[in-house]
Amino acid sequence: MIEKEGDSRDLQDDLKRLQEWNRKWQHKFNLDKCTVMHVGHKVATQYVMQQDNQTWSLTAVTEERDLGVLVSNDLKVSRQCAESVKKASNVLRLIKRHFFKLDKSTFLILYKCYVRPHLEYSVQAWSPLCRRISFVGSRCRGEQTKLVEGFKRLGYGTRLKELGLTTLEKQRLRGDLIETYKILTARERVKKEDFFQLRQREYDLCGHQFSLEVKRSRINIRSHFFSQRTVKHWNALPDHVLSATSVNNFKNCLDSCEE
Repeated sequence: MIEKEGDSRDLQDDLKRLQEWNRKWQHKFNLDKCTVMHVGHKVATQYVMQQDNQTWSLTAVTEERDLGVLVSNDLKVSRQCAESVKKASNVLRLIKRHFFKLDKSTFLILYKCYVRPHLEYSVQAWSPLCRRISFVGSRCRGEQTKLVEGFKRLGYGTRLKELGLTTLEKQRLRGDLIETYKILTARERVKKEDFFQLRQREYDLCGHQFSLEVKRSRINIRSHFFSQRTVKHWNALPDHVLSATSVNNFKNCLDSCEE
């Protein structure tokens, strides 16, 4: 965390140590791809890296792609949402070009294999914060379901019911809860303490034994982060869902609970 100029110097020292390790193991960085993004502070900073007797000043950027997800310096997800909808729409156009008519089974195969991955990839990191962005994704999906023969004049909810699908909002929530289960049961190689904290039950007897602590958010955007937005829904789950012995068992219990 950069709060003062001394923190900036410490980060520069870390970069020097990283380059020393790099030279020791005879690797080279692609310095053209090395950038810096300032998040949440206004301290004037400038970082450099050295290679082949040349000094490179790292360029400051406002957004960067990390493992396929666009991260911006204001932590907003509108660009990532737009990119995901754009990719899904491109696939939709290809389907419309190659398939004149679609029955339900064919549509579900195409949708689950080629369209849904774009709308749900790493969604825990970029779940839409506002209704306007969420509506764009829902509208895109609504256009997709109209491709099924005989579905064009049906309402969106009716089309989803006929296909056995849920809304994107419910699907994202389901993904959040499944990921929370994996983290809390050590099925993901991350420290659960970095995301969640179990509620102290010495005096508070409300909820189940796996209840999570509700943390306060200083800024509104923080309350929409994965580790914050999931807590309320997780604490509302019944005991038989949380006592699932495997991920598949948890999914089945979760789905039966929502029916």
